[in-house]
Amino acid sequence: MKSKWLWALLGVLAVVGVYAGTVLATPPSGQSTTTLARAPFEAFKLKAQSEPANVWRAKLRTHGTSDLYVIDNTFAPNGGTSGWHSHPGPSFVFVVSGTITNYMAHGRHCMQDEYTAGQGFIDEGGDSAHKVVNNGTDPARTIAVQFLPAGATRRIDKDEPNCN
Repeated sequence: MKSKWLWALLGVLAVVGVYAGTVLATPPSGQSTTTLARAPFEAFKLKAQSEPANVWRAKLRTHGTSDLYVIDNTFAPNGGTSGWHSHPGPSFVFVVSGTITNYMAHGRHCMQDEYTAGQGFIDEGGDSAHKVVNNGTDPARTIAVQFLPAGATRRIDKDEPNCN
């Protein structure tokens, strides 16, 4: 008899765990996403420098094959959102039209920045979660260039962070 109660309790806990995981995730709403381009790139090591020397420098190095994406996102007015998510690599994001707010979470530390058409930002990816929201009254659009490990999932849904 005790084993039946134990199995019933374990079943209830499993259902509650699945339900809680589903409820906490923050999927996109009012966002459409189109992949404009995707291509694999073999490992590379780039080093660029402008003249005069040391005025501007850039280094980019990968290990193994990478998948590079160009992603077009459109956000509906008054709250269109990407939902909380992360990427396994960095994204360079261009705001093409409208105004968006990028909410970022690094552990329990959260912050936000607003960007308008013609501006851009970098999402470092990895363990950092973020969400993009259009709080304006006009549609907003972004183009993202993403550098990801070959074969990796491009987007990983995340639970809403517990920020202080």
